[in-house]
Parts: sequence; structure tokens; C-alpha cells
Amino acid sequence: MAATTPHNNPAHIPSDRRDYFRISDHIGLEIRKLDSDDASRDNPFNGSHMETLRSEYRRLDQDVRAQLTTLAERDRLLTSLIKSLNGKLDTLARIMAFEQNPLQPEDWQDVTLSEGGLAFHAATNSFVADEILALRMTLPPELYQPIAIARVVSVEPDGSGGATVHTEFTDIHDSDRQQIARHVMRWQVRQRQKE
Repeated sequence: MAATTPHNNPAHIPSDRRDYFRISDHIGLEIRKLDSDDASRDNPFNGSHMETLRSEYRRLDQDVRAQLTTLAERDRLLTSLIKSLNGKLDTLARIMAFEQNPLQPEDWQDVTLSEGGLAFHAATNSFVADEILALRMTLPPELYQPIAIARVVSVEPDGSGGATVHTEFTDIHDSDRQQIARHVMRWQVRQRQKE
């Protein structure tokens, strides 16, 4: 069992960044190298036709959450039912998105993940410090797919021609960071249940 540890190496963390807990997990990981002025930074994994739908989905989700707060004061049972239905729709949407773009076996790998960044193994030592990457993660079992822009903090070559690449997220939507936070928390709960 891998233990969680605070990500608190002062050499790699700006002073205004809070500490994050890291987990060792097996996730889907898609990586795109970006130029510093790359136009695809806003949408690194294509699907521009989907971005409008994602924005609309986020807006509707915020509306539902705001209305549930008001409804909870009047009818707790109905609020609980609507939360369950909303969760069911979220899960169905993730399953449908994943089935449309299934990952290949080589896209799944062991990583160290936190809200602040991730470390992964690359088969070739082709990454360099300060390189900018777009990362799309698939986090099982919920199948969340947060996307982040990350900077390579360090590269540690291994003896086989590959390397462990350490990154920090430099640009990540708040909802994506929250998905990672929930995933880390649920991972910790599952590990405690196994003990």
C-alpha cells in the first residue's frame, strides 16, 4: 500500500502554494507537449465543438447546486432525491464520454498525483525541465477527466532509457482541481477500508 505524504518540498513549491497530499495511483494519462505560445493551450485535446457543451454543463451544474441549497431548507427528502439523480446523470455522462474516447492499455500508468501536480514515468527520456505539457487524466473508478497545463519541474533518468517526470499544474480549472481533490480523498478512504 502506498502512503500519502504532504507535498512540501520547499525547493519546488512557491511560497503562496498550499501543501497537497500525494497518492500513488494507476490512472489514464494523455500528454501533449506545448510551445510556450501554443494556441492550443486553451483546448489542448481538440474537441472544440465539445467545449461549448462543457461550459453549458458546468453552468447548469452550478444552477442546480445553487437551487438545491434553497430547496434543502424546505424539503430535505426531495433535495436528497435530486442530488442522487444529479449524481446518476454525472456518472452516465462520464461513462458516455469515456466510451466515445476509450484509452489504450499503454495510456494507463502508475503516477504520483496531487492537486498541485503529478509525476509519471516516460518510456523515453524526451522531457526537459520547464517544458510545458497539457495533461488529461482519467481517474477511475469515477472516470473524471480533469485537464491541466503543467510545467516540468524535474526529470530523473532511469537505467532503461526512460525517466520519471515531475510536473506542477500551472493552469487548471477550479472544477478540475476539485475533481482531483475528491479523487485523492476517496482513494485515501478506500485505502483505510483495506487496512
